[in-house]
Amino acid sequence: MGRWEEVEHTADLALHVWATDLADLFVTAAQGMAALITDPATVTPERAYSVALTAPDLEGLLVDWLNELLYLGDREGLVFTRFEGLTVTPPHLEALAWGGVPSERHTYIKAATFHNLAIRATPAGYETEIVLDT
Repeated sequence: MGRWEEVEHTADLALHVWATDLADLFVTAAQGMAALITDPATVTPERAYSVALTAPDLEGLLVDWLNELLYLGDREGLVFTRFEGLTVTPPHLEALAWGGVPSERHTYIKAATFHNLAIRATPAGYETEIVLDT
């Protein structure tokens, strides 16, 4: 299981994410983003959405993934906290994302950005830092 931490950023929010493989990296980034929006423990994931994306590179796929979750969340009033069957086979991603209505929101995230975004392979797996526009 991956881990994430919020890192300081001058104007927006940012996450540093570590994971053992690409699927774990994408899930962990989404879980970190959800935790910035609300307390995930207060969300009952009761609605599932199938997500299928194609992007020119891994960084584009990560940004598209997080932005798709934000778009669906805004449209349906949900925060996505559970993910099943997530597969990343560049340039494709497929997953089942489960969301629920949060009891409260800590912040509003407009979009994931490409600002200084690079997914790096490490001896332990993968890591990245992603900036979220608020």
